[in-house]
Amino acid sequence: MMNLQPLALAFLAATTIGGLAWVFLYPLLSGEKKAEARRTSIAHSEPTAVRQTERTQRSRREQVEGTLRELDARRQKEAKLSLSKRLTQAGLDWTPRKFWIISGVLAAIGFALTYMVGGGLLGAVGFAFAAGFGLPRWLLGFLKKRREAAFLKALPDAVDVIVRGIKAGLPLFESLKVVANDSPEPLKSEFKAIIETQTIGMPLGEACARLYESMPVPEANFFGIVVSIQQKSGGNLSEALGNLSKVLRDRKKMKEKIKAMSMEAKASAGIIGALPPTVMILTYITAPDYISLLWTHSTGQLMLVACMVWMSTGIFVMKKMINFDF
Repeated sequence: MMNLQPLALAFLAATTIGGLAWVFLYPLLSGEKKAEARRTSIAHSEPTAVRQTERTQRSRREQVEGTLRELDARRQKEAKLSLSKRLTQAGLDWTPRKFWIISGVLAAIGFALTYMVGGGLLGAVGFAFAAGFGLPRWLLGFLKKRREAAFLKALPDAVDVIVRGIKAGLPLFESLKVVANDSPEPLKSEFKAIIETQTIGMPLGEACARLYESMPVPEANFFGIVVSIQQKSGGNLSEALGNLSKVLRDRKKMKEKIKAMSMEAKASAGIIGALPPTVMILTYITAPDYISLLWTHSTGQLMLVACMVWMSTGIFVMKKMINFDF
């Protein structure tokens, strides 16, 4: 019978040697040791790079937040606009004194005309107040909205011109000059004011941020914030302004969509608001003695004023219901 003990010992010795070789020699020969060393070095260096990236992003975020806080604080301080700023926003070169003189003249004309046609003292005072106080401010609001609409119509094209200029290698200041020379009013005058303000020593970012003061629309605020943040924290200005142009055009589309959807309610408000004056005029044409009691008798004058107040309240409420902020 063959002795199996030497074979068993040889098998165990070969297995032990093979295991030791697998543990100690295979990592060196296969490159696994080097791979492990590389993974260890990358694992040690990765947190440093991540921390550096996070630190850079945090610094940029803090600069952006600081800029937004500064703009909000400045806007809150100037929430109550003076008359001279309102005149500027309306595009008028009047002085406050000229505005008050014109308001006084309109009040005197309204009082005289109403008193001459037999409206009575109370009616004359009411129409004088409306003509001297309400009409000029309504005119300022109308001119301001018309000027803002013209500005918003031309702003996306102006931003596109600035983006193309920056991509072509022009500095931001030169691109703003191109817009100031070739754009229609009121965009032309507003960008000229930015250039003049920067020329006298104010930083360009701050000069662009002040655009919101003379043109108080969100789009102008967006433009000022983008340029101001880019001047402080750096970044790809052409990409930021390109995104801003897209946002401005999307806001314009949304505004037109809202206008189309609310047109039915506006037409209803116009019809309801015009119905009482129309009926009054037709009644005066057919039966003047019957309707003239409204402005010749004290009770009729009181009823007329109350009707005007209630109608104005109703129109104001309907206007608020169909106005959307976005």
